[in-house]
Amino acid sequence: MARHEQFAGIDIGSTAIRIVVGQKRSSEDALEIVAASEHPSEGISKGVITSIEDATSSISSALEKAERMSGSPIESAIVALSGAQTMIHSSKGVAAIAKASGEISEDDVMRATESAEAVAAPPNYKLLHLIPKSFAVDGQTGIKDPIGMTGTRLEVEAQVIHALSSHVENMSKCVLRAGVDIQETVLGVLACAEAVTTSRQKELGVAVVNIGAQTTSLAVFEEGDLLHSAVLPVGAGHFTNDIAIGLRISIDLAEKVKLGYGTALPAGISKHEEIDLSEFGPESTDRVSHRHVAEIIEARLEEIFSMINKELGKIHRMGLLPAGVVFSGGGSKLQGILEVAKKDLKLPATLGSTALLTAIDKVNDPQFSTAVGLILWNTKYLGGHASKRRFPGFSSVTNVADKVRKWAKSLMP
Repeated sequence: MARHEQFAGIDIGSTAIRIVVGQKRSSEDALEIVAASEHPSEGISKGVITSIEDATSSISSALEKAERMSGSPIESAIVALSGAQTMIHSSKGVAAIAKASGEISEDDVMRATESAEAVAAPPNYKLLHLIPKSFAVDGQTGIKDPIGMTGTRLEVEAQVIHALSSHVENMSKCVLRAGVDIQETVLGVLACAEAVTTSRQKELGVAVVNIGAQTTSLAVFEEGDLLHSAVLPVGAGHFTNDIAIGLRISIDLAEKVKLGYGTALPAGISKHEEIDLSEFGPESTDRVSHRHVAEIIEARLEEIFSMINKELGKIHRMGLLPAGVVFSGGGSKLQGILEVAKKDLKLPATLGSTALLTAIDKVNDPQFSTAVGLILWNTKYLGGHASKRRFPGFSSVTNVADKVRKWAKSLMP
């Protein structure tokens, strides 16, 4: 395999760095995953870099594992950015058609999009994404791809996503110090949505919920557009903390109990059923109520869903998303999560999965959804090539006209 045909995605999480490497042997070939690795992350808390040195070391270790598996060095990658420090705005741009014939060209689209990009950024924030939603030609609205049409005035309605400058720069510095050029920085939950949802779901209306260790990311789509994004300050690690406090046991033992017996459905457990803690090691010989553990988990999960409902209420979509909620991330593996979601969110609920065929089993783990989504983002919007471009501060609409076409195709049901 030629080196330039390999491309990588790096998901920098609070508990682990996950890397997926993909390739397409030719433009017609299906996407092939050739490597997937993970390494415990240090120097990162709630998706934010807290130690450059420790985070760089963790990324380097994950890279080494991925390179050994793929048999090639990773020189560039797309990187996922936590949404905790991001803001979403709507913006409009306009451009006069340059050609005397009035035919709209790629340059016209570029100028209109650059006009939309000129929206004032909040202090200490920089542009992360500029996503064209629709175009208007001489007042005719709802156009997805205007290139080749005729008119005198081109308008674009776009979503602009800004990220906190220091957050982007610190993350970029860690990746660059690990020896990898950054092709593109992508909002993590957008990448995750690429892996676990279809174009039809985004058209109908769907919420993607990525439950990580310390945070839960939410993205809501409708008519193919990103309506809302939020990051909630709770995650799967809070289940562990609650169990440790409720049972008065260590965090390590609480994690083992969660993984071995965790469920959010206490009603289906007998009041007399107990968990023998000695099976997890000599640390404790106590026996605890299995139902009590489930009640602890259920209470925290209901809190998360209450916060999600609050976010949906902000955009008037509470209980009104036909394609429902798609869950991903490590926390989505919790037994009973779909049943509680259907009850509390009053929406259809499913576990996200990718349609990729690969011999690497771990790629199908929900924890790898974001990393896999980065590979799909590369294939969909960058053509599956590992360019040498470096972030920072670059809009994801480089080569706007080409990306507009691809984005428009992705919106087709």
